[in-house]
Amino acid sequence: MELKNSTILITGGTSGIGLELVKQLTEQGANIIVTGRNLDALNTTKKQFPEVHTFQSDVSKPKDIEQLYKDITEQFPQLNIIINNAGIMREIDLQDTTLGLENINREIVTNLSGTIQMVHQFLPHLLKQQTSAIVNVSSGIAFMPYSISPIYSASKAGVRAYTQVLRLQLEDTNVKVFELVPPAVDTPLEKDWTHRHNKNQFMQVDKMVHVAVQGILNDQFEIKPGLAGIIKIASRIAPNSILNIGHKEFKKFKEMKNK
Repeated sequence: MELKNSTILITGGTSGIGLELVKQLTEQGANIIVTGRNLDALNTTKKQFPEVHTFQSDVSKPKDIEQLYKDITEQFPQLNIIINNAGIMREIDLQDTTLGLENINREIVTNLSGTIQMVHQFLPHLLKQQTSAIVNVSSGIAFMPYSISPIYSASKAGVRAYTQVLRLQLEDTNVKVFELVPPAVDTPLEKDWTHRHNKNQFMQVDKMVHVAVQGILNDQFEIKPGLAGIIKIASRIAPNSILNIGHKEFKKFKEMKNK
C-alpha cells in the first residue's frame, strides 16, 4: 500500500500507538488527520506536528462520527486510509456491583462499536477512491483473553472477527483491510491501573509501529509485531496455559484490592 501522499485519518492519535503512527506516517510523506476526545491533547499534538490536522471527536458517539465524516470529506476529499486506533483498557472485577451498565460497556462502545461505526460511515467514501485502506487495531489479547481486562478482551476479539469478515466482503473492491495486532506495548493505556506491569517485558512503541508501517507498505494484511505471532500460535497449541498466564495478573489485582 502506497503511503506517500496518502491522506490518513487516525482515531485516538494523541498518545501511545496513535501518536507514534502520526510521527512515522508523517515521515513516510502522508497527510495526517488526527481525532481524539481530549482537546488539550489534540492541541499538544498539533504543536508537536504543525502539519497535522486535528478534529475533536469521540468514536463512541454516532453523532460525532457523522459530523466528523461531513467535515473531513468536505475538507479532505482525497482521504483514502482510516486507522481505527482509539481504545480504552481497564482493570475490571466482574463481581464489582458498583459498576453500572453504561460503565461496564465502555470498552465495547469505544473499541468495538467505535471501529464498526467508523468503517460503516467512511466505507462509501473509501470505495470511491482509486486505492484505499482500512487499518483496524486489535490486540494480542484477541488470541489470549486476559481476565484482569475481560471487557477489553471481548472487544478486541470482536474487532479481530469483524476485521476478518470485512476483508472477505471487500476482497473484490479497491479497499484493502489490515489488522494490526499489537503485543504488550509500553504506552499510557494502563496509566490508571492499580496493578503495575513490568514494562521491561513490553515492546517499545516506536519499534512496534515501525513493524506496522512496513506491514502496510508490503500489503501484509495481518500484522503481528513482536510476541503477537507467538501468542497466536500458543493459543492454538496450549489455550488453557495461555489463559492461566493472564489469570495470574487478575489474582494479584484481587489481592491488592482486598488489602
